[in-house]
Amino acid sequence: MLPVIALVGRPNVGKSTLFNALTRSRDALVADMPGVTRDRHYGISRTGVRPFVVVDTGGLSGVEEGLDALTAQQVRVAIDEAQVLVFVVDARDGLLPQDRSILDELRRSGKPIIAAVNKTDGLDEEHALAEFAVFGIAQTLPLSAAHNRGTEELVAAVLPLLPEDAHEELAPGDEDSIRVAIVGRPNAGKSTLINRLLGENRLIVSDVAGTTRDPIRVPVERDGKRYTLIDTAGVRRKARVEEAVEKFSVIKTLQSMAAAQVVVVMIDARENLADQDLTLIGHVLDEGRALVIAVNKWDDMDTYAREQCQRALERRLAFADWAKRVFISALHGSGLRELMRAVVRAHTSATRELTSSDLTRTLERAYESYQPPLVRGHAPKLRFAHPGGSNPPTVIIHGSRTKHIAPAYRRYLENFFRQRYKLEGTPIRIDFRDGENPFAGKKNVLTEAQQRKRQRMIREIKRRKR
Repeated sequence: MLPVIALVGRPNVGKSTLFNALTRSRDALVADMPGVTRDRHYGISRTGVRPFVVVDTGGLSGVEEGLDALTAQQVRVAIDEAQVLVFVVDARDGLLPQDRSILDELRRSGKPIIAAVNKTDGLDEEHALAEFAVFGIAQTLPLSAAHNRGTEELVAAVLPLLPEDAHEELAPGDEDSIRVAIVGRPNAGKSTLINRLLGENRLIVSDVAGTTRDPIRVPVERDGKRYTLIDTAGVRRKARVEEAVEKFSVIKTLQSMAAAQVVVVMIDARENLADQDLTLIGHVLDEGRALVIAVNKWDDMDTYAREQCQRALERRLAFADWAKRVFISALHGSGLRELMRAVVRAHTSATRELTSSDLTRTLERAYESYQPPLVRGHAPKLRFAHPGGSNPPTVIIHGSRTKHIAPAYRRYLENFFRQRYKLEGTPIRIDFRDGENPFAGKKNVLTEAQQRKRQRMIREIKRRKR
């Protein structure tokens, strides 16, 4: 495994900014307010001669209650996992009592510590470092994570402290795993679901809506298959989103949906199907991703409430009736095996490879069974089909007058292809292309005989008009 370093410090000292600088990414959400990061966020730094894993953690505020207590638990797990601890402090705030208490906890771990004095841009570095000299840390380095200054020196100081026998492995969740994004409204149970699948409290779970802010990627192996589960922030209606952090969280959620192969939309069964749930499903369809609908908190409902919920789902999800609906309880673990089976089937359908010959034969059967309506007295001709890509499966159909094909006939073809290839849980895209007219743009040049005949006809018409 790759060696691990953990970034630890007070809230809003620049740990997430430093994480983005070390990993050369924008994965961590950054804002000028404390408490943005809560869960552990992992990334790989390849800026030095050896790669290593960087763990971004939430800020330790010193308050051991509520979300702050849950964040502190996540930080302590990161400290236990890491081989080197980077203690991040704020040069502009100076030395605070919270920094001393955090340093005492880091020293109790017995692991190497490097002090990173952040936000030194525009300050006298020697004066800034002198204030933190009372820590007694041999390696106290100035840096400006926002401007990527001092990060190379930090990496150079970290590398000698890492174990020599560590070797690089393929990071789980890359090419050989199924990327699954868990999306839904706030407090729908997304983090609880991932914790249950992992069998540990990897993510912070709270009754407070909006606990998750950063999209967190978690590798999971279950029943011999590897997954990368992406926990995302809850998405509320646009009119209710006011804070800038929440707006960026929504953007990150939409980006995670685009990066995933399968999207699991979690619905709170106690609140039935809300308009915001339909909006999220619409985003999934726009991205063309495979879809599984997980109806959570099913165990808390009586028989009558379950029947009402099922009727609402059947009525309002008629436009996506091909998506598998699984009724689960993330808290107690019921229905999770069926959920993961639905994810695998949706992924298999979305990535299935189709051949041109088979698609053309299927198109001929569909055309013989039901022909498209006439357009100005002429029927559109569908000649042949070939694949245009996967995830979602795309079928390109060539013919004539295809621009006038009605949407109802397009849906008929989608359903015909879906039944023929048993595609479950994935949308199908059909792209019609008209054949080019070989005479388009060409002028009809008359022969000499045709020109003489034309002149005779003109003279005859003029004679009759006299």
